[in-house]
Amino acid sequence: MWGVLALVVGAGMAASFTLAGGLEGGSGGSLAGFLGSLAAVAFVPVVAAIAVVDARHFIIPDTLNGAGLALGLLYAAASGGSELLAVALARGAGLALAFWAVRVAYRALRKREGLGLGDVKLAGVAGAWLDVTAIPLAIEMAALAALLGVGIAHLAGGRTARLDRRLPFGLFFAPAIWAAWGFDRMVWGGL
Repeated sequence: MWGVLALVVGAGMAASFTLAGGLEGGSGGSLAGFLGSLAAVAFVPVVAAIAVVDARHFIIPDTLNGAGLALGLLYAAASGGSELLAVALARGAGLALAFWAVRVAYRALRKREGLGLGDVKLAGVAGAWLDVTAIPLAIEMAALAALLGVGIAHLAGGRTARLDRRLPFGLFFAPAIWAAWGFDRMVWGGL
């Protein structure tokens, strides 16, 4: 399994380097553009680590969320300077706040936790990395992948699909953030 994960991460890093502009970066060959490309490359192993840790322990460490956020802000600053950095910060805070509101509302309605704080912080990472149009795509991809995973586990393993079963949402959301970022870069050219 680790060999396959290493191949996937390596391929993702190569794809990120290309999508972010490679050696020239997104800013026409500047040092800032190159740093943005490096931030995009470094984000891939962070995404993989978040997915693996959340799948195994149902937690997303603050260090990994912090690394993802720092790389997203570096990418934004390298791509568009202080103006884009401010936009990325605002998107990150706004999306984290929206996820926090969902967390609070779910707890009030169901009288139990439904969304972890790590997922709320990961939403902040998503906001830092993704344009407003790509955020719903990442959430939708993560939700559909999670439902598919539950369905496959139900059919393949005979496990009963229950509404109260814990699900490591970061396992699905972290890769979806990267995939939505890549899609955004391919289709619209980025932030």
